[in-house]
Amino acid sequence: MNQAWLVTAFFFSLLLVILYVALLILRPFLEALTWAAILAIIVYPAYAWLNRALRGQATAAALIVTVMIALVILIPAFKLGGFLTEEIVQLVAIVRGLANGESAAAWKEKPWIQSLLAYWESIAAQLTSRGIDLKSAAAQAAQGASAFLVPRLSGIAQNVLVFALDTFIALFSLFFFLRDGKEFCAKIGRLLPMDPETQRHLFSSIVNSIIAVVHGCVITAMIQGLLAGLAYWALGIPFAAVWGVVTFFAALFPIGGSALVWVPASLYLFFQGDYVRGLILVGWGVGVVGMVDNFLKPLFIGSRLRMPMLILFFSIIGGMNLFGVLGLILGPVLFALLAALLDLYVREYGK
Repeated sequence: MNQAWLVTAFFFSLLLVILYVALLILRPFLEALTWAAILAIIVYPAYAWLNRALRGQATAAALIVTVMIALVILIPAFKLGGFLTEEIVQLVAIVRGLANGESAAAWKEKPWIQSLLAYWESIAAQLTSRGIDLKSAAAQAAQGASAFLVPRLSGIAQNVLVFALDTFIALFSLFFFLRDGKEFCAKIGRLLPMDPETQRHLFSSIVNSIIAVVHGCVITAMIQGLLAGLAYWALGIPFAAVWGVVTFFAALFPIGGSALVWVPASLYLFFQGDYVRGLILVGWGVGVVGMVDNFLKPLFIGSRLRMPMLILFFSIIGGMNLFGVLGLILGPVLFALLAALLDLYVREYGK
């Protein structure tokens, strides 16, 4: 009995050590591998259809799908990244200049800035009479915001090579995930101490949450960011690509959404005295960008993601805080998996 216990303890100890070392080996590639797995889930129906059309030529089908993703998605993404990098470099220079006070004088000469400063002085004077030093608080907030923003914007511009390497690893892994993913999932299923029905329920929860979040939240927000960015560019708003990306992230918020960006952009045009372009942006934001969210999100999500909007919001924001951009998807997926496990607990142990 003692010998059997010793063998079991040795086996699991050795297994844990090897798993830990394997995790350390894969750690630099985990983000790229995760993106590859997410992409594989999203495009697997297309791969399965193509595999049937090619009469079981799995390697050829996986290669075609991978190349199509590279051509259709990544080439435009790299072009947009080039524009975005140039604008980020310029924006970083302006933010640093404002933070150091070097270019503040030039901005103060603009009429719309003078109007804002007049309103600001009026409000600050009223609050100062009540013991509230608004200028000091705003200066501290601006200094903190610049200290937070500048290093991150600079980091984005400097990590293009890292992004290209991660993209190559993700595409390379995607090919094998498509070709061998079904067999790999079957092996994982044999390792789980659950009946086949429970395993199908858990796997379907993960797949449904990924598809719902990617289609209903991410793709909808990307379309809104693209449409808003095109409007910013056409209307001559500075750093249109940057604000388009900011609109994408803002569109993920259930309250305010893309309006958190295009409304201030419209006010920027109004303050400049360009009322026509300001009204055009308002009409575009309400009639096109806003309607995309109202139309596409229910169409894409449907009944796949049965998660309250509040939980979805915090899962996305908290996921991004924990995992970075990958948290857009991993946050909701983990909460969907938690809900599935809680349902399993109630069904098995809650009686």
